[in-house]
Amino acid sequence: MVRTQISLDERAYDDAKAEAERQGISLAEFLRRAVAASLTTRYAAERPWMRHAGTVASGDAKASVTVNKVLYGRGRP
Repeated sequence: MVRTQISLDERAYDDAKAEAERQGISLAEFLRRAVAASLTTRYAAERPWMRHAGTVASGDAKASVTVNKVLYGRGRP
């Protein structure tokens, strides 16, 4: 992990701090998640299929085996 320092105006700092507290996480973790979410959107154009990842749940604990069979013609070893 790389350590960095940023400057926020007072309102942004107060709002971010309050939201982090509401979520029960540190300000640093809140900012890490915000950056990750922003970059996910940026990289979505490179991998448009990823915008659908995690949107459907089958309820099948072995779904990955089924997916491997369909996509690759084989189950997991």
